[in-house]
Amino acid sequence: MINILSGLDSTAAALTAERTRMDVVAQNLANAQVTRGVDGKPYQRQQVVFESMLNAAQGGTGLPGGTAQSVRVSRIEDDPRGPRMVYNPGHPDADPNGMLAVPNVNVHEEMVDMMAASRTFEANLAVLKTARSMAMQTLSIGKR
Repeated sequence: MINILSGLDSTAAALTAERTRMDVVAQNLANAQVTRGVDGKPYQRQQVVFESMLNAAQGGTGLPGGTAQSVRVSRIEDDPRGPRMVYNPGHPDADPNGMLAVPNVNVHEEMVDMMAASRTFEANLAVLKTARSMAMQTLSIGKR
């Protein structure tokens, strides 16, 4: 029997991965001004690392079209860039020279990431809606 909805697993995995990406971006934006975290250091920007995986459970041969491919979050890691240093002598966290270590979060970069994640999420949601519509139309064939 052919499963006409096999692509939904890949779509569901992509939706989950992009939701995680949006959550991490939102966390970065929320902490963009935190100069002292629980560890006493400025907030460190987080980034999501995706990985592609082949679904061997479908018995594919590894050839294109033979197995379903999906994406998942491999890990969430710290951005390797260090904190930015700004001159703010009146801030309580400033060093004796008046330099303040602020998070390495670029609000513009985060907004671009959020837009990309949002659009990818919307595209995968459209695939899900189309597949549902096709399945409903397939079920209605027998009623005619």
